[in-house]
Amino acid sequence: MRRFLTTSSARAILSAAAVGVVTLTSQVSSAEPRVAVEFKTQPAAAAVQAVKPGAQSAIRFAAPAATTEPTLKFASADAVRSAIKFQTVRWGGKPVQTLDEASRILLAKAAAEKAGLREVGLSYHDVYGVIEAETSWIPRTGSSKNGTPNLGLAQFEPRTAAGMGLKDPSDPVQAVFAAAQYMKMGAQWASGKIGHLKSDPALYAAKLREGVSVHYNLSIKGRNKWNGLNTAQLPVETQRHIRNAAMGAKEAMELARMLRT
Repeated sequence: MRRFLTTSSARAILSAAAVGVVTLTSQVSSAEPRVAVEFKTQPAAAAVQAVKPGAQSAIRFAAPAATTEPTLKFASADAVRSAIKFQTVRWGGKPVQTLDEASRILLAKAAAEKAGLREVGLSYHDVYGVIEAETSWIPRTGSSKNGTPNLGLAQFEPRTAAGMGLKDPSDPVQAVFAAAQYMKMGAQWASGKIGHLKSDPALYAAKLREGVSVHYNLSIKGRNKWNGLNTAQLPVETQRHIRNAAMGAKEAMELARMLRT
């Protein structure tokens, strides 16, 4: 549930892409290392359109019915995998590979489209936000309070990963696709809790996203205590996840806007 990239940081990254190296310093807690980002690929704005030779026929854009943004269509997960680009960051004093900003947006869009998140009132911004809340897009192994390992970008426990058909949690495409599917399940679960709020669309949308975090974070016993109106009584970690996912979704909106300019 750590955050290391803010919208202002993303803007700094994009403006610094030409020189190739940037250090992220804002919004990093004192308990976590600062993150140095070294671009190993082309600038992010160009990377969002980059595809390996031979894969372009697997991708097409189709105008969706209810938005001005194009919907990204991929024929397969391999087509997505061929399009994403990586950068090297320093995490915990060690270099690790993670997706560049444009690839995060691209993957979040593909995962949201594959999962059909618009059917349940979510978007790729929410996918980006949940991964940001889970790992700040830095793949690693965490753990639950009971010591169960949480794996990869999406931080699934092994049993949950198996249930979602996630064979390799370290594969960012598999992980984010599975996260989007799990978010859809969470939204469907949450809608049953907050159906009485549909008369207030803005409140319903906010509570739906709270419910996604509740479903993602808590056990069946823990999540069933939530009724949409008692969020302040949730565990502090879940409340933090709700806040960070919302911040991440806003970050995705800003980053996507900058990548289009």
